[in-house]
Amino acid sequence: MADTNENLPPEHTPSDGTKCGVVAVLGPPNAGKSTLVNQLVGQKVAITSAKAQTTRARLLGIALHGDTQIILADTPGIFAPRRRLDRAMVSAAWEGAHAADAIVLLIDPVKQRRHELMPLIESLKDRPERKLLALNKVDASPKEPLLALAQELADGGLFDEVFFISALTGDGVPELKAHLAALMPEGPWHYPEDQVSDASERLLAAEITREQLYRQLHDELPYDSAVRPEAYKHRKDGSVEIHQQIVVGRESQRPIVLGKRGARIKAIGEAARTELAELLGHKVHLFLHVKVEEGWDENREHYEAMGLDWVK
Repeated sequence: MADTNENLPPEHTPSDGTKCGVVAVLGPPNAGKSTLVNQLVGQKVAITSAKAQTTRARLLGIALHGDTQIILADTPGIFAPRRRLDRAMVSAAWEGAHAADAIVLLIDPVKQRRHELMPLIESLKDRPERKLLALNKVDASPKEPLLALAQELADGGLFDEVFFISALTGDGVPELKAHLAALMPEGPWHYPEDQVSDASERLLAAEITREQLYRQLHDELPYDSAVRPEAYKHRKDGSVEIHQQIVVGRESQRPIVLGKRGARIKAIGEAARTELAELLGHKVHLFLHVKVEEGWDENREHYEAMGLDWVK
């Protein structure tokens, strides 16, 4: 594996003859990258929703295949940035591809999003990494247009292999995982065998709440909302007490998040708390409140909390 990736932890060697490498999962927004990473890892490490650009920061998922450890960089969708937050997300996506041993370009053949896809493919042409094309949602795609798109993109000679998968059902994912494992170079593992992500529990908890925010409010709440971790404390009884702040940009958005008599924020909290308790393996006490902060996406502290670099 390339030794230029400064963000990896100290090496961890479980046995001789191991392999370890980095795979960047790239694609337009809402192509299913986080769902694919979750499938490759074998459990949930990244949040998903039908809302585009759900993933904001680069998150590492850690998958095992025999003696091979595959470090998966789940990246934000690559799109034409307009705001500072957009630029930070796109920067995080390309950072995830830096020094990777392989790149998987994931495409939704139903939506295609060619206005974002074709510039992305053009940007990949001069990159040295091995490149694989994965066409997602094959369970929902008509066969003939799917094959025609695969042929069109494969004809350029950019991709070493083409895979037809469903990140949601797992169809085709074992074959993709086995191929990725074969591409990884020999070397010690960088993470312990039982670690599945580099995200802290504090960040994971905030992401789970943000996922519920998107899922329960759909189009009612604009994309430019955030969940800020405030406190994360282990109680003596083994449970965890978590305090989070839901940040919105306008006063009119506060009652949307709260709901009638606080019903909506209660439902968001209950769903997030249930999932967190299952993921963490112990009882969770989750406390949420809403803060209105105009221009929050110009606040450096928010970027640090989300794991994003401050970009001009």
